[in-house]
Amino acid sequence: MQKKLMLLGGIRYLLPVIKAAHEQGYYVITADYLPDNIAHKFSDEYVNVSIVDKEAVLKVAKEKQIDGIMSFGVDPGVVSASYVQNQMGLPSFGPYESVKILQNKDKFRDFLTKHGFNVPKAKGYSRAEDAIADATIWDYPIIVKPTDAAGSKGVTRVDDVAQLKAAVDYAFEKSISGHIIIEDFIEKQGCSSDTDSFSEDGKLKFVSFCAQRFDLNATNPYTPAAYSWPSTFTKEQEAYLTGEIQRLITLLGMKTNVYNIETRVGTNGKPYIMELTPRGGGNRLCEMLRYATGVDMITAMTRYIVGDSVPEITQKPYNGHWAEVILHAEKAGAFDGLEISKAFPAEVVEEDLWVSKGDRVNSFEGANDAIGTLVLKFEREDEMVEAIDNISSWLKVNIL
Repeated sequence: MQKKLMLLGGIRYLLPVIKAAHEQGYYVITADYLPDNIAHKFSDEYVNVSIVDKEAVLKVAKEKQIDGIMSFGVDPGVVSASYVQNQMGLPSFGPYESVKILQNKDKFRDFLTKHGFNVPKAKGYSRAEDAIADATIWDYPIIVKPTDAAGSKGVTRVDDVAQLKAAVDYAFEKSISGHIIIEDFIEKQGCSSDTDSFSEDGKLKFVSFCAQRFDLNATNPYTPAAYSWPSTFTKEQEAYLTGEIQRLITLLGMKTNVYNIETRVGTNGKPYIMELTPRGGGNRLCEMLRYATGVDMITAMTRYIVGDSVPEITQKPYNGHWAEVILHAEKAGAFDGLEISKAFPAEVVEEDLWVSKGDRVNSFEGANDAIGTLVLKFEREDEMVEAIDNISSWLKVNIL
C-alpha cells in the first residue's frame, strides 16, 4: 500500500520534501489553516487544521491513517508533529518532552545550564511588566526574543534600558504562546553559524557549520541575509561544538533527525549552542548542503519518518566554496526587477525568484519577507568573502 506522509505547514521550503516523497512513491498530505499556501498546490491532499493545535492534528492524522508526520522547515508545527508521532507510535524525532525543550528557548536555556553547557545568562517572562521590572539585572547589550517564534521574528538587540520596553512589546507581539526570553548578547568572533546536521539512531552522521551573514541596513538586522560554507570557526572550535551537539542529543534521547543548529564562538573564546531544533532549517539549507556536499538529508528524513530504511549518510567535504543569498527588499513597494553585475566573480548555480514584476513586497523584517534565493559557487574563498560582505556592489533589488 502507498505510504502516507503528513507535512505540517504550506510554505515553499516544503517543496523539495514533497518532491522527494513523490520520488519515493509516497502520498503527501499537507496541513495548515492557509489553503492558498504554495505547498498545497504540489501535495496530493490538503487538510485545513491549525498546526499548533496538537489534538486537532492528532485527530486528522488518525482519520487519514498516516504512516509518518513531520514539520520540515516549519517551526510552529514541530511540537504537534512530535506529539502525533508519540501518540500513534510512528517513527519519531525522539521523546515528546525532549522536543518541547528544544522548541522552547526558555526551557532550552535551562536545560543547557543544568547540564553544564556554555550558555548565556537568560530569563523567561510571560508578562511584559515583569520583564521591564528586571531592567537593572542585565549587563547590556542583551537580546529580547519570543521563546517560540522562528525566522528571527520579534528579535531585538537592546543596548540600554531606554530601549527595553519597545523590544519587550515587539517580542510579545510575535510570540505564539505569549512568552519571551531575555538573554545576554554574546559578542561573536567571526560569523555565527546556522545550518543543518543529521543523526541516525541518536548518532551524528553529518555535521555542518556555516558563516551566517546579515544585512545591517535591513528593517530587522538579525534576520539572516546570506550564508556561506565553510564556516569561520577553527577546526578545534568545530570539533568542540560537534562533541557538545552529540552530548546534547544523547542527553535528550533524540533519534533520527535533521537538525537546524545555530552556534557561535564568543569573544570570550567559548563556543555556544544557541539553538538546536529537530527540523530542517528554512532558507533551503538542506538543499544548499546537497549542492555543496552531495549529502541528501531531505530524502533520508522523508524515508525515515514513514518507517523506511535510511540511505547512508556520511560526513563529506565541501566541493568548493558555496554561498546562498536571501533576496530581499530594503523597503516596501512594488518589485521592479533584479540586477546582477556582469563582472560578478561566481557561478550563479541557481536563481530562484519568488515574485514577479509589479508584485507587492515588504521590507526585510523576518524570513517570511524573503523574495527568493541565489545559489552561488566560488573558486576562491577570498572572492566569496568579498562578494558576500559587499552584496550591494554586485546585486540590486529594484523597488518602486
